[in-house]
Amino acid sequence: MVSSSYIVSLHFLKLVKGSKKIAPKNIKGGRMSTRLYVGNISFKVTEDDVKELFSQAGEVVSVKLIKDAATGRLRGFGFVEMASKEEGQKAISMLNGNAFMDRNIVVNEAKPQEMRGRGGQSRERSSFGRGGRR
Repeated sequence: MVSSSYIVSLHFLKLVKGSKKIAPKNIKGGRMSTRLYVGNISFKVTEDDVKELFSQAGEVVSVKLIKDAATGRLRGFGFVEMASKEEGQKAISMLNGNAFMDRNIVVNEAKPQEMRGRGGQSRERSSFGRGGRR
């Protein structure tokens, strides 16, 4: 007979390559965390500034501000992971559209990252302005 706690545990774990078990990324200490998208952020902001702001809504697990790979400059958006779904919803309702460092920030639940391919046409098929294949 399988115990109910075993079934619940399996619900929160996923099997990877045989019998190795790992917890999904959004489970912290048995609680479901929520990842939020934060847009229209000032280019002068730091991760500590964002963490301090979002701490008003609850426990902040992590903050990641996105930088341009070539220049290292902030791109004006990032992600905040809140410890629970409730705290994430509280942060959205408290902070979305509010002024932060002279800008009205956008806060909503982050969408899953899409797989990025090469994008566009392949080199063989693209003409690159040379009239294409003949």
